[in-house]
Amino acid sequence: MAALGWLTPRRRSATARSVLAGEASAEAARKSALADDLLDGPDFPAAAEAERAAQAEPEAPLELAGADEPEEPAEAEFPVAGDDLAAAFFDLDNTVMQGAAIFHFGRGLYKREFFRRRELARFAWQQAWFRLAGVEDPEHMQDARDSALSIVKGHKVSELMSIGEEIYDEYMAERIWPGTRALAQAHLDAGQKVWLVTAAPVETATIIARRLGLTGALGTVAESVDGVYTGRLVGEPLHGPAKAEAVRALAAAEGLDLARCAAYSDSHNDIPMLSLVGHPYAINPDTKLRKHARTNDWRLRDYRTGRKAVKIGVPAAAGVGAIAGGTAAAIALHRRRK
Repeated sequence: MAALGWLTPRRRSATARSVLAGEASAEAARKSALADDLLDGPDFPAAAEAERAAQAEPEAPLELAGADEPEEPAEAEFPVAGDDLAAAFFDLDNTVMQGAAIFHFGRGLYKREFFRRRELARFAWQQAWFRLAGVEDPEHMQDARDSALSIVKGHKVSELMSIGEEIYDEYMAERIWPGTRALAQAHLDAGQKVWLVTAAPVETATIIARRLGLTGALGTVAESVDGVYTGRLVGEPLHGPAKAEAVRALAAAEGLDLARCAAYSDSHNDIPMLSLVGHPYAINPDTKLRKHARTNDWRLRDYRTGRKAVKIGVPAAAGVGAIAGGTAAAIALHRRRK
């Protein structure tokens, strides 16, 4: 959509549109989480347990390079059990999941004949770029969102939610990084809420969060009237400063102390969000984020190659996940080469 053409690769400050997007996302996330709590059904916990079992440590894990290096002292008692003023915020694309959720969603919609082969080719190119570069390109992400908005226009929200559940099983479930999943579980085990924060549609993000047993998700809010998508956004995509505004709004509504919260991301675009919290983590970081994290003594962890990245006080729960994460990456690469 031409209306989104102002989105550029440079880092931006918060604008009225990013604040609107963040507040809308926080409101949608809280409503969705409340609805899940009211349902109180057994299916969600069972599904989450199944996801964790599928991502269990392999019998023959890869050996971590650098395993003989001395361990730096871990942060004492983090996350702090029972700290109800703390929560964790996880970026989705390339942090929790390999690749970008919007591209996998587009692939699933094509399978269901929502659009033509030419549009699929564009989605495939964008996904290939994302995998090779390992970072978010705002121009590519914008183009993907524009395409998705035009595709879903006129469709019911309930229809896309139902299809999203199927697409998660088909294309996303096997792409979850076990190492990052272990970090999220550490927060859950400590009694803290865990939220995904992503530029992907909030409906898609909510499905992923629910299937992983997380609290909920902050995502881009597409406008709907009477349960039907209009093809427009509320504010702007939840990217860069808008993510920080969403976290800020949710923290205020939930009564959280951001200085006691943690945030995790792979992208330098999320530095505004990471800078909000007292415990920022660079996960599978791009070059700019890695440099920024080292300069500011932020914690780093890389699950993409099975090697141990620079570590500063990473929770012990991430150790097993790193091994599993490396195996998952190797399996994915093997499948792509077949």
